[in-house]
Amino acid sequence: MSMFRLPLRATNPKREEMVSPPVEALVDTGSELSWLPGDVLTSVGITPRRTKHFVTATGQRLSRQIGYAILSTDGFETNDEVVFAEPGDMTLLGVRTIEGFGAFVDPLSHRLVASTSIVAAVGCL
Repeated sequence: MSMFRLPLRATNPKREEMVSPPVEALVDTGSELSWLPGDVLTSVGITPRRTKHFVTATGQRLSRQIGYAILSTDGFETNDEVVFAEPGDMTLLGVRTIEGFGAFVDPLSHRLVASTSIVAAVGCL
């Protein structure tokens, strides 16, 4: 298993001049969503929109607030849901964000690599 971190930024989608400083996030393809400290998200005006329930790898059940952000790292960017992590929670770059980047994880070079999108059908009529 390859573990590495990338600097993740959150931008307020309603006020794109409001951008967080980069936060080191563990690249975690086992996590659906990305998790950033709640105080980082609120500092750029990102607000919670709903609550989502999670089960951790250890079986612990917890609830966290979810909001919307533009997430970016290493030249990749996407709009996604983001978890307002609480003190003690990990900061994670989740698989849905990675897929939104149009990227895949290269575990040998510890980086994201742009992937080619496959189109189901073009001009088949």
